[in-house]
Amino acid sequence: MVTQEDNEGNLARAQGFLDAYSDAVAAVAERITPSVVHVGTTREARVRGRGRFQIEAGGSGVIIAPDGYIVTNNHVVAEAARITVTLADGRELPAQLVGADPATDLAVVRVDAAGLPAAEFGDSDALRVGQLVLAVGSPFGFQATVTSGIVSAIGRSLRSQSGRLIENIIQTDAPLNPGNSGGPLVDAHGRVVGINTAIIAYAQGICFAVPSATARWVAGLLIKEGRVRRGYLGIAAQLKKLHPAVVRAYGLPRDWAVEVMEVTPNSPAALAGMHAGDVILALNGAPVDSVDEIHRRLNRAAPGTPLSITILRGGERLELSTTLLEQTA
Repeated sequence: MVTQEDNEGNLARAQGFLDAYSDAVAAVAERITPSVVHVGTTREARVRGRGRFQIEAGGSGVIIAPDGYIVTNNHVVAEAARITVTLADGRELPAQLVGADPATDLAVVRVDAAGLPAAEFGDSDALRVGQLVLAVGSPFGFQATVTSGIVSAIGRSLRSQSGRLIENIIQTDAPLNPGNSGGPLVDAHGRVVGINTAIIAYAQGICFAVPSATARWVAGLLIKEGRVRRGYLGIAAQLKKLHPAVVRAYGLPRDWAVEVMEVTPNSPAALAGMHAGDVILALNGAPVDSVDEIHRRLNRAAPGTPLSITILRGGERLELSTTLLEQTA
């Protein structure tokens, strides 16, 4: 039989748990919100017969260095004619685009200010499913909007607007609004473990963030060089079902492979002697089983990297070699 004292004891324990949770969330929010900014943009548009007009939009960002460097999403600042940043203390400052990387939907902007409260990067590789996280941003210009949730999944892949895959995406159920784009996803210590980048329309609790490991790497290159230099192969390809005899003859681990549909002239693939119809089995000796896997291999391969390509052509296994060139678009 449950007594009145039992009920009161259970209620007191529940209240203690909720108070501890609230205190933890509040402490994290107090730590990270000074580093979160609103990123406002103005774009020029033209309508036939109506002339030019301006479109204002915005998103979020997070300060990563006291001297004014801010990480946000590429889609927040892409094609912006003017960028302004509103700090947590209310100051509105003009910002310059330092560099952008559409392949990871990340960009860095800078304001002319010093002594800014910079956030600390955390270790996204150490995240666990079920871990508490907070999403912070300024949706629709409301400063320091905080939502809480958990890490729903790790290791997701998300295709960027450039067509490349963003690897190790973090899925969270911390609610995001469109204006949260570019804001930080933080752990229970207030460290940035991701940059909020996307939501699935009409789906509840499915939101994504670029991991801090990627954001730190990309931001460093953008600050240093203004861009991320990647090698490219220069092919269009698709999956091809292989004949069982071919699979047996070459001891292949699966009955499909990547077939080359088109080779770009003067590309590394063309210089290697690749032809349409070639079937790619491996790159640098490591098997590939999808077009996306080729993208993964090339994502962090710098121009000038040697590449060996194992192919099947007319039933014959061939080894080709080339050197990756810089992708310019």
